[in-house]
Amino acid sequence: MPRQLGELEDAVMTRVWQWNRPVTVREVLEDLQQDRSIAYTTVMTVMDNLHQKGWVRREVDGRAYRYTAVSTRAAYSAALMNEAWSQSDNPAAALVAFFGMMSPEQRESLQAAMRIVQGAEGGDGPGAPGR
Repeated sequence: MPRQLGELEDAVMTRVWQWNRPVTVREVLEDLQQDRSIAYTTVMTVMDNLHQKGWVRREVDGRAYRYTAVSTRAAYSAALMNEAWSQSDNPAAALVAFFGMMSPEQRESLQAAMRIVQGAEGGDGPGAPGR
């Protein structure tokens, strides 16, 4: 299970995920500098750390690297939710509490996701294809 990203790691990965293309340290730096003062070497170190941790892969492009996300933001979020849920001594109660925190829109998204999963599993419930 991947550990939760730190604040700066998350800021970098957010850009990598949003742009959905190979990115350079310079591109990420310039975007981050719109919100904060940050050094090139700091961003380079964070991106190297993300590479070492398996979050991004990199390819040489001239004298620089281009970094690409290994997985999606959705997969990362799902792994964090799964880890938190599996750590509970009462997973059912944790889910009930979690669902209680959801907005109506989030509950609708959850219901849509469940229909997709049930359909993919070949279930014949209300979420199955053709129902």
